[in-house]
Amino acid sequence: MSQPELNDDTYRDLTLQTFTGSALFQRTFDEGMSLVEETARYLDGRGREESRELPRKAALLYAGESMRVTTRLMQAASWLLVQRAVHEGDMEIEDAVSDRYRLGSREICLGGREEGVELLPATLQDLLARSDNLYRRIARLDEVLFSAGQARPAVQAQLDRISEAFGGKN
Repeated sequence: MSQPELNDDTYRDLTLQTFTGSALFQRTFDEGMSLVEETARYLDGRGREESRELPRKAALLYAGESMRVTTRLMQAASWLLVQRAVHEGDMEIEDAVSDRYRLGSREICLGGREEGVELLPATLQDLLARSDNLYRRIARLDEVLFSAGQARPAVQAQLDRISEAFGGKN
């Protein structure tokens, strides 16, 4: 299930409490968990068979990209489970805010597309694209929900313009 792109208006009044009680959270949670299950079935079944049929270079790429999709999904699932635990009262918000429970592995998960990905099986390419989309949405949510005390980029730009108009320093 694909979700629409989230813009700044979507996030305007978003708090952890309003987010975890929302339909947006439930859809994101359901999508994430379903994608984890679908990916596991593929990598343990047909994907394993397909990888054996690949030329050496593509097989190495398959190994690396299957680890990337797995890392993305495990990070996303962990983050979603923490948010659900907070909502259900099983975890304190103060704990969820700590770096330990924030979305991690950004350098791996957001890394550029590897050369030759088009040589990979279509199903893996699809899982890579969908996991990237999910991870990026959750990264944006993580940023908005847990960057307390920091003005959002659009808000900061407006504050800078107001400051300039009144002769203030940036």
